[in-house]
Amino acid sequence: MLRQLGVFSIAVVVLSGSALAQPSEIRKSVARISNTAEEPNYRIPWLPGAQGGGSGTGWVVGKDRLMTNAHVVSNAKFLTVEKEGDPRKYIAHVEHVAHDCDLALVKVDDARFFEGTKPFVIGGIPELESTVSVFGYPIGGERLSVTQGVVSRIDFRPYTHSTVDSHLTIQIDAAINPGNSGGPVIQNGKVVGVAFQGYSGDVAQNVGYMIPTPVIQHFIRDVKDGKYDRYVDLSVGTFPLFNPAQRKALGLPDDDRGVMVSSVLAAGSSAGALKVGDVILSIDTLPVTSDGMIELEGERVQMAEVAERKFVGDSVTVAIMRDRKPQTVEVKFANAFPFTMNANQYEQLPQFVLFGGLLFQPLTRNLVNAYRFTNPRVDYYFDYFIQREVYTKHPEIIVLSSILNDPINTYLGDFREGIVEKVNGAEIKTLRDLAAAFAKPAEFYVIDFVGAGRPLVLERAAVEAARERIKTSYNVTEEQFLGEPTPAS
Repeated sequence: MLRQLGVFSIAVVVLSGSALAQPSEIRKSVARISNTAEEPNYRIPWLPGAQGGGSGTGWVVGKDRLMTNAHVVSNAKFLTVEKEGDPRKYIAHVEHVAHDCDLALVKVDDARFFEGTKPFVIGGIPELESTVSVFGYPIGGERLSVTQGVVSRIDFRPYTHSTVDSHLTIQIDAAINPGNSGGPVIQNGKVVGVAFQGYSGDVAQNVGYMIPTPVIQHFIRDVKDGKYDRYVDLSVGTFPLFNPAQRKALGLPDDDRGVMVSSVLAAGSSAGALKVGDVILSIDTLPVTSDGMIELEGERVQMAEVAERKFVGDSVTVAIMRDRKPQTVEVKFANAFPFTMNANQYEQLPQFVLFGGLLFQPLTRNLVNAYRFTNPRVDYYFDYFIQREVYTKHPEIIVLSSILNDPINTYLGDFREGIVEKVNGAEIKTLRDLAAAFAKPAEFYVIDFVGAGRPLVLERAAVEAARERIKTSYNVTEEQFLGEPTPAS
């Protein structure tokens, strides 16, 4: 059974009561959300980025709150909401946002907006081949649109908003167009999902995806304490055990159960509990088949779905075979996986250090998208940051991303896109390490780059002499922004 939500202390959602049976009730409780957003500027990080706009859909989930997609309200500077039959625009703000599962709660302070509305009741997972209705404002339309689709697949799929997170997803044969995002998917008067992504172009026709209620409920319960902790996970790799000879060598019966642990991330929750070579037989008493699947609520889903239902502070019991001996271990989810470099980032100003016209920035997906680096070493560190546990030595990958041309750095172009390893012999693991190294008095600053045959050398006196000249020439308003410390720094 699904974990029950209980009473939400800030009255965000109500699970008891009757469903919204009448179409008029549903229409009154669906809103159009308009977002004036500002993108961060990673190429000139001391200046604001370009402003843009977009719209999506939200629905009443509590007495003064709407639920929508995170991508509808990302990087918001100003939000307004409108509802059918009311000409006014109401000012709103983001209260909680979960970029890893593409959900957000929006608060509307003006109580008049909620007159005549009724919070939706959250239902369960719809059955395959059953019909659902999608409500929203597609393609920026001014009037509410309703489309119908059939549930065609329940699967574990990537969520494109962050690019790296995967969760339970429901596929329907109704197109999800821009503007539909965040809208409620209704069955029998209850919300059974949130519309959030679809195919475009010639890839597929009339295929859309919705976020199912277990993910919605997880988000609501997570923010119950006033903050969002993000999803937890086992942080292990596994491979199937189909080979009869291999099963026999491991001491396993021919019962189609068990997957072998192929990797355990040092920064993950399973470190110290699971080991490479362990065979996972069950998780929270649910048998794991040899393809890594379990049966949960009548559906075959990936083993990871058990961890998906957990929160920071929870534990999971794992039955394993280790060295041909059965035993049970406990994995405690003390926190979410701390390294999110490979994910798209939102609501964060770019971090940087500018020194002698040299712009140093921590490697992130946002930075990669902005610069399209050509250094294969940068590509390797980015692609294998998690898989090869690069973070154990470099919690942040500090890249010389750009050079503001000046006489002080005329001959330093070959170092562009280099990864900083040391400054004056001190290891550089984070941007704060780099800022501290440059702040220490020294006649020269010797910067070593990973894999480079020679160091970059700057003279302190020359850097100071060029400082105001560079700031004036390139309209530099600040020379560094370090942001918040990383969990590992």
